[in-house]
Amino acid sequence: MRFHIAACGLAFVLGWTAMGLAEESEGLTPEQQQAVDALKALGGNVMPIAQNDDRLDITLHLADQDVTDEHLALVAQLPKVAWLNLAGTKITDAGLQHLAGLTTLEKLHLEKTAITDAGLEHLKGLKSLVYLNVYGTKVTDAGLKHLYGLKNLRHLYVWHTECTPEGIMKLVAKFSPLEVVGALELTPAEVPAEEPAAEEEKTEGDN
Repeated sequence: MRFHIAACGLAFVLGWTAMGLAEESEGLTPEQQQAVDALKALGGNVMPIAQNDDRLDITLHLADQDVTDEHLALVAQLPKVAWLNLAGTKITDAGLQHLAGLTTLEKLHLEKTAITDAGLEHLKGLKSLVYLNVYGTKVTDAGLKHLYGLKNLRHLYVWHTECTPEGIMKLVAKFSPLEVVGALELTPAEVPAEEPAAEEEKTEGDN
């Protein structure tokens, strides 16, 4: 009985995996399938974001080999890329130009990479972007200006960057709503207590 249950469970897992692979390969050109195979050879993961959603979730932050700018050219060949995780990879600002055409991209992880303001300029056309993580990068207020046109942006992670409260507030003013995680707490300036006028003190003293 236990063997039967285990066998059924294994069959379910194998069936789900096969279904995922079938969905992943469906509709891809030979060149696109080669790109998928190359990304997987790095130790990356490419799969649909859900059983009934053929948009792609590409994860490269745990790859066995160094992921560099040239590998982003492979990502650019694939259709319907919705989620992309490049955290901790060896990509540079120049490599992000390969992502400029990913108009379906909604979630992008760039944390702990060498990305700077120049790299964010390549993201200006990603109008579907909802989530962006630049934690631990050299991004500054100047880079945040490249995000002003991304009206769907709702979550931004800027912890351990060069962004200032002033730059963050200018960005937040462009969106409604926008959650900025890692921003310094902005507190209003403390208004000093009013001191009694010298004349009043003198008058009271005379009385």
